[in-house]
Amino acid sequence: MLFIFDLMKIVVKVKNITLLIGTTLFIIVSSFIIHYLEPETFPTLFIGFWYVMTTITTTGYGDFVPQTIAGKWFALFLYLFGITLIGVFIGKMVEGVGVYRKLKEEGKLRYKGRDHYVIIGWSQKAKKTIDELLLAKETAHVLIIDLHQVTPYAKEQIHYIQGDATDPTVLEKANITQADAVLIFAPDTVDDPLFVDGRSLLIASSIEHLASEKKKEIYTIVEIVRESHIPTFKHARVDEFVLSSEAFSDLMAKSALHKGSTKVFMHLLSREYADNVWEIEKKQDWKTYNDAFDALRQMGANLLSHGNDFSIIRRLHDEVPDGAKLYVICDEPTYKKIKMQ
Repeated sequence: MLFIFDLMKIVVKVKNITLLIGTTLFIIVSSFIIHYLEPETFPTLFIGFWYVMTTITTTGYGDFVPQTIAGKWFALFLYLFGITLIGVFIGKMVEGVGVYRKLKEEGKLRYKGRDHYVIIGWSQKAKKTIDELLLAKETAHVLIIDLHQVTPYAKEQIHYIQGDATDPTVLEKANITQADAVLIFAPDTVDDPLFVDGRSLLIASSIEHLASEKKKEIYTIVEIVRESHIPTFKHARVDEFVLSSEAFSDLMAKSALHKGSTKVFMHLLSREYADNVWEIEKKQDWKTYNDAFDALRQMGANLLSHGNDFSIIRRLHDEVPDGAKLYVICDEPTYKKIKMQ
């Protein structure tokens, strides 16, 4: 009896992979032994395996019972050692799940997904952006890179990597080359625009350097505090810029000049409302903007622009170039109908 207790102390300390292999071998060997000891009671190896599993998991159906003294002694061995072994194994599995959750929460696991959105820098604006992304695309996965000890936003579809976003190993852990888009946010706690934009520029440059090494295209969007810094960011091949302070000022001015106009912008920016701005591709039968305008109108959508070109409404007879990114205003069911056609 003391031998078994000493043996179990060793079992508890072994590595998980060793325990898995040992438990598997124990079950297989035990199945052979019970079949060898009582071939009439346990005529096949599967029946032996069935008996061993129902015994060590304490299920005990009683459909197969050893008849010989040797078989009963072996059954006692299974009770004393096998049940303890499977208990330790299950405990290790539960412990492993706990360790995995802890490492994931602390942002220490490599992300292996694709077509995700990477958020660099945690702020209230970042949180609002994530909410909008998940509202607009229910299947979306978002990965946050920041220096918090644990994930700043715990949700099923949100993943976290802890570390410096200028470090290539951190960017690779986030699988950034397979991301749909990377969004770099300015911190809420720093007031110096030179420092804030300089930090964002360094991160954007690190991403571009990694993209160049891996020969991948990474779509990058950066929040910029000062508009005069935009030319510098263009050298880092940033795809889009969002001016935080200037956008706020513009909305305040428009609200003063055109009462209630900001409600229009807020409705279009938020997915909480029925009609929103959506990006669509050119259809083969749309030769001119007028063709696209009429087809979309019949489906219940308004053609808004070609990229950032809003002048197409004044030149409807111009040809729509191949690969054009058209933006429309409609509700989600209409957008899905357009995508399906």
